[in-house]
Amino acid sequence: MAAGIYTFFFLIGGMTIIRMQLPSKSPLVRAFLGLALGVLLEMVLPALCANVWGFTLKAHYAAAALLMAIAGASIWFRDSRPVRQMTKDDRQMLAVMAALVVPLTALSAYLQYTHVLMPAADGSAWCGQSTYGDLCMHLSFITSMRDMAFPPTYNLLYGTALNYPYLTDSLSTTMLLMGMNLKLAVIVPGTLLMALTYAGYMLLARQILGNRRLAVAAAALLFFFNGGLGFLYDFDLAGRDNFQKIQEIFTGYYKTPANQPDLNLRFSNVIADLMIPQRALLGGWAMGIPALMLLISSMRERSMRQTVILALWAGCLPLVHTHTFLALGLFSGGFILGRLILGREDWRGILARAGVYLGIVLVLALPQVLGSAVKQTVEGGSLRFQFNWVNNSGGRGMIDGYFWFWIKNAGLPFILMLLAVLEARRRGYLDIVLGMAAIFLVAETILFQPNEYDNNKLFYIWYMFTVILAADYGSILMQRLAGLRGRVVLCALFMVVSMLSGGLSIAREVVSGYQLFSETAVEAGAWIDGHTEKDAVFMTGQQHINPVCSLAGRQIICGSDLYVFFHGLDYREHAGNCRKFYENPELYAYVLDMYGVDYIYVSDYERAEFEVDLTYIDEHYDLVYQNADVRVYATGIDEGER
Repeated sequence: MAAGIYTFFFLIGGMTIIRMQLPSKSPLVRAFLGLALGVLLEMVLPALCANVWGFTLKAHYAAAALLMAIAGASIWFRDSRPVRQMTKDDRQMLAVMAALVVPLTALSAYLQYTHVLMPAADGSAWCGQSTYGDLCMHLSFITSMRDMAFPPTYNLLYGTALNYPYLTDSLSTTMLLMGMNLKLAVIVPGTLLMALTYAGYMLLARQILGNRRLAVAAAALLFFFNGGLGFLYDFDLAGRDNFQKIQEIFTGYYKTPANQPDLNLRFSNVIADLMIPQRALLGGWAMGIPALMLLISSMRERSMRQTVILALWAGCLPLVHTHTFLALGLFSGGFILGRLILGREDWRGILARAGVYLGIVLVLALPQVLGSAVKQTVEGGSLRFQFNWVNNSGGRGMIDGYFWFWIKNAGLPFILMLLAVLEARRRGYLDIVLGMAAIFLVAETILFQPNEYDNNKLFYIWYMFTVILAADYGSILMQRLAGLRGRVVLCALFMVVSMLSGGLSIAREVVSGYQLFSETAVEAGAWIDGHTEKDAVFMTGQQHINPVCSLAGRQIICGSDLYVFFHGLDYREHAGNCRKFYENPELYAYVLDMYGVDYIYVSDYERAEFEVDLTYIDEHYDLVYQNADVRVYATGIDEGER
């Protein structure tokens, strides 16, 4: 209840600010921007106050007071223009949005429920296919930030700062602090952010396409059901193997047509493989889409007020999702260049607004970027040149022909987008095309993370606009084919071919289910959370399914290389010391002192990873908890010795 009231307070605050500052916007846009701003402030303000009071209830009360001050200032400095009322076009667009956003949000809520710690009858906790890898990492951030002193620490690697965009996860921590259980604290903000993404994308498409409702709906369907032409590989010669490949889509592990690396199919469906499992990306899209909308409208409407709001908004994005912040920056550069070409008579105004935008963003974002992204990307050695993304994996040469790679991955909308580019100036979206091109050129040539696949987080922002242009060009073709009896069939075939891979990928997620935490792991996590100190340090193995860090939020020496390696961190010494202790605790007892270890955790995972000398550990350390699988030992290290 308290978590819901707190969130509602911020949503009302965000809507009040937008109504006061942007009264001339469409009611649909005002409502969306207001709700998105409320969520953004609920992420940012508690984290800001946590630098003084830690991520505690006191910091959240201070954040609420700060919100009231910001809302009060927005009323005092409000835009005096009359508030725009709902028009017939708004009502018609609202109906189209409801027809898509409501069922997509319902689907998202179901997937969140089945993919986040879904309880089973035996007491175990389950997940879906797409969350099996990432969920434990996000749970560890969510649970560890409770009452943590800020800046936050990385509980997956001892002695390391959390150089990861954590604000989406901290939103769940807020709800956890307000009394919501862990499962709901993940599901509720996740569903809210997905709803905002659906609504925001349709409004972004409307901003570019106008009130062509069918084109807006088509763009949304093409984006959220993306998946390319991967289904062809599953359906081809299906009769010869008794349709085994098609059956494997629903039964195999990552056999979906949108995500098969062996076939160089890498443009995963955005709902199944990005929005559900990748919470930082989800927060980035929900907060990045309104920034893109403000960028477009501030420049096209020559509004300095919107430019300032945009700059303040963008300055909050690095710790929400760094890739979205980078994509926004790249798009902004290309888009502003396009405005200079299209609006030469206003070049002084364009440069003035661009200067204000850049100046504010640099002041707000540089401290965040230098403290997180630069450490991981530059200092971690991840920054490197590689042409054609994963189609030139490791720089070893192309796997597919250049254009075929993009056609089979991005699908038929890629072809329509290329044709639409030829009409860009005449159709009035040269600025959009140049913004897209800036993202594409950088993502196609420079890698920022150890995992080259992560550049897709840039490509998908480009793809948001790709399908909007494809929908525009498709609508032109439909008009030109007026009178042709088969044009509706052609349109339907295009949509089916474009959405089938994505639809099958989503359907696979709907029926997927994997045990994440066993009953004994859930019990151990609950005991650790309730009976050990919040700042206790645990010795564990490197398994990614680890209740110590994920369910209890405790600091461990070294987490899974599935996380720490791809975060650009050097973990080898920590991992080696854990192995030394477990396998020879008598000789390497000093490792406990080195890290100030309070508890030793032994489960089937540790026994499988190491040759654990359990006899010595049993004899020399106090067994404080035990169930059928898990044993927890207290080391006896005093607080003062840490």
